[in-house]
Amino acid sequence: MDKGIVSINLLVLMKRKISSSTIPSKPSARPRWRIGSRGSPLALAQANEFKNLLLLNYPDLAAEDLIEIIPIKTTGDKIQDRDLANIGGKGLFTKEIEEALLANHIDFAVHSMKDVPTILPEGLAIPCLLPRRNPLDAWFSRDRFSMANLPSNSIVGTSSLRRKSQILAHRPDLIVVSLRGNVQTRLEKLNRHEIDATVLALAGLERLNLADQATHILSAEEMLPAVAQGAIGIEIRQDDQQTWALLQPLNDWKTTICIQTERACLKELDGSCRTPIAALAQYDEKSEIISLRSMLAAPDGSKVVFDARQCKVSGIIKMGEEAGKSLRERYQKLL
Repeated sequence: MDKGIVSINLLVLMKRKISSSTIPSKPSARPRWRIGSRGSPLALAQANEFKNLLLLNYPDLAAEDLIEIIPIKTTGDKIQDRDLANIGGKGLFTKEIEEALLANHIDFAVHSMKDVPTILPEGLAIPCLLPRRNPLDAWFSRDRFSMANLPSNSIVGTSSLRRKSQILAHRPDLIVVSLRGNVQTRLEKLNRHEIDATVLALAGLERLNLADQATHILSAEEMLPAVAQGAIGIEIRQDDQQTWALLQPLNDWKTTICIQTERACLKELDGSCRTPIAALAQYDEKSEIISLRSMLAAPDGSKVVFDARQCKVSGIIKMGEEAGKSLRERYQKLL
């Protein structure tokens, strides 16, 4: 794999050798463990989810109050009046946090994995993924209409080209407009009649205890999720052995193999905020089979290509790459 690619590969996570002297018998050996996060309510909820897992595994940290959450405002948070594709893409939600990590101002960076580019800055790694929440999307309509029966020419707000393309593929008679802001801001715009409907990630709603407000949970057939949607990644300095060891008990293996499968597909497509790409990998523990469904589309929904395949865990990277290649080849034939 290319140098700098996010370090959630199976060799690192399943075979990495860490000496017993590296694993902190007393994690409070550092003066304070610093968690860097975006400052939105959802981002802070995710940071606290990570903090609570740390406390569960290392109770001494709670007794000595040694964990601090440090909110960091990213460029993506500062600029709210333009689409992400026009200001640099998803990396704008991670850049400042990663800079703080490299400068040793924080020890951990907490990210929504769907916001993380497939290649990380040199010297950083993501050796830990928390258990994934529901990866599906939730549909919100002020008048409780579903996507199928929303009146023609209704306005749907979303900042996601992935969502826009799938909405228009189902309902080309709807009007999709750009909608930026955190979860609460988007719901307020819906309530103020600025839009008639919107789509939000169910995982974020669950973390904010807002899932019960959704009109409808969209199935993967109605709206295939973003790559890594619902997953939280913990990024650290690659040479920080103590921090790496501290995270080992927290890493969720099932989440890891699914996210790695999806991101292999994304990397093959060289995906960005300018490209509607979706993927969902699911692991069946009984058969030990990973299934992957992926999509590549035109922003206006006029062209949509899907791919579905399965493999054993040992072949997930190859499967993700082959899915990406197949999508690209079949999409180009439609042009």
